[in-house]
Amino acid sequence: MAFWSSTSVFTSKVPRKILFMFTLSLSVTYLFYSLMSCYNSLQFPLQENYAYQGRLVTEETTFVTLREKLYSASQGLAEFTGAEGTTAVSAVRDHAEAEQRTVEWIRTQAAPTKSAAAAAAAAAAAYHTTALEREHQEFSTTDSELRVNCTSDYGEKKLPQAIIIGVKKGGTRALLEALRVHPDVRAVGNEPHFFDRNYERGLDWYKDLMPSTLEGQITMEKTPSYFVTNHAPKRIHTMARDIKLIIVVRNPVTRAISDYTQTLSKKPEIPTFEVLAFKNRTLGLIDASWSALRIGIYALHLESWMQYFPLSQMHFVSGERLIVDPAGEMAKVQDFLGLKRIVTDKHFYFNKTKGFPCLKKPEDSSTPRCLGKSKGRTHPKIDADVIRRLHKFYKPFNMMFYQMTGQNFEWELGDDSESRSSQD
Repeated sequence: MAFWSSTSVFTSKVPRKILFMFTLSLSVTYLFYSLMSCYNSLQFPLQENYAYQGRLVTEETTFVTLREKLYSASQGLAEFTGAEGTTAVSAVRDHAEAEQRTVEWIRTQAAPTKSAAAAAAAAAAAYHTTALEREHQEFSTTDSELRVNCTSDYGEKKLPQAIIIGVKKGGTRALLEALRVHPDVRAVGNEPHFFDRNYERGLDWYKDLMPSTLEGQITMEKTPSYFVTNHAPKRIHTMARDIKLIIVVRNPVTRAISDYTQTLSKKPEIPTFEVLAFKNRTLGLIDASWSALRIGIYALHLESWMQYFPLSQMHFVSGERLIVDPAGEMAKVQDFLGLKRIVTDKHFYFNKTKGFPCLKKPEDSSTPRCLGKSKGRTHPKIDADVIRRLHKFYKPFNMMFYQMTGQNFEWELGDDSESRSSQD
């Protein structure tokens, strides 16, 4: 009783507010020392992240999911173009990239041999790498008019299973850009020139240039000069004897003029087409050593390829039909590659100014987009007699090419109208 009496006296003399603060202070102090004393006994689940356990999936399941998303994105783009499609495709790939990085991060967290610090460092490094890659994609200007972002982190880099090997100024760029609309085609935007200029760098260098692909996707590249490079057939056969080869061919006379037009735009000082085409104009002797004319001797170059590859592994695309009926030619190419026919006539429209089909714009884009300024140049006027002599020169080679391929490209039917061709 004495204790409680003294306590009552004390509390009556001390203001309640001060007493409350004193009591609170004692409580906090007690709690602090209690936590300190049992700190070592507290255990935090560093090696497990229960919030993400439901997200753990197998690598195969992840790849299947990503491929389905790519298909969905392609179906949603009723109108698509190589350059303007970058935004839509990048959005899908950003999401896929996030999915893949999440799985990798979860696996890192779940690994019992890694410390929390190591896991955090790995996650930070992954985030930093992603930021740098996105920054590079946003500010890269290489091949800006034609590039579809074709380098993603998910998947695996592989050597190409198909190559567009030719021919220069035949329509290879148009074909490649149309193929890149397909969700199961992953292609390099620039021409690697591996089998003609960079072969000494090795297959690892070449493989590293390729975009990452998921299972079921085809890796492709295009370098038109391969078709006329003597050692390219053997080198490609050494890499992959079952590879599929695509050759875009065009009336050799029109192709030669287009080739000259491109060179003229870079070197205005070069001689006229007529001067370069003839060894002796008076005698009508054609200079077949001039590269612009030699490329068009398709039978000569095809013979080198047939020493290593059967015709069943080659597909010939008509450059003329690719302009008149792009969807029809694309259907054949997709069949040859074993792809579902996704790229159809809804993806094309005819541009009257340029004189050839363009890939349609996405619905949210302001203007349609064709191939770059290097396509659709106005051809210089060539003397009709020169056109006639060139057709006569190429005719036997064309007939031989028709027999070798089993296809009639009907270039002779355009003899009279060739002189009126005015655009690349």
